Amino acid sequence: MGSMRCIPVRFKPAQELRQSLLDMVKSLNLKAAFVVTCVGSVTKATLRMADSSSIVTFEGPFEIVSLVGTLSGGEGGHLHISLSDSKGKVIGGHVVGNLIVHTTAEVVVGECEGVRFEREDDKETGYEELVVYAK
Repeated sequence: MGSMRCIPVRFKPAQELRQSLLDMVKSLNLKAAFVVTCVGSVTKATLRMADSSSIVTFEGPFEIVSLVGTLSGGEGGHLHISLSDSKGKVIGGHVVGNLIVHTTAEVVVGECEGVRFEREDDKETGYEELVVYAK
């Protein structure tokens, strides 16, 4: 399909990570963006659990163990996160918001060149799901 472009960025304390990433993607006009890697910490996270209906806000601080997903196509992207607490217990889920940076969030955003991501209603799942189009 094409090559990949990488955009490294650091987010600072008190920034909301999810919205900051989406704002960056919009300002750079990225059409097929995704998270390559992320390390850092957050003080808070609001996640949707695997049952697709429970939304829980967790108070930290937490280390970001993993942040993955797409950022282009639709208004909210599709991100999942794993976080560890001070005892090493890991929680995770679908990112709803409130990912408030504690000390830092060092992120590399990738963009697939030659394609664009869209989100379209999927009758089977009931959600807007990823569809990839050639540019």
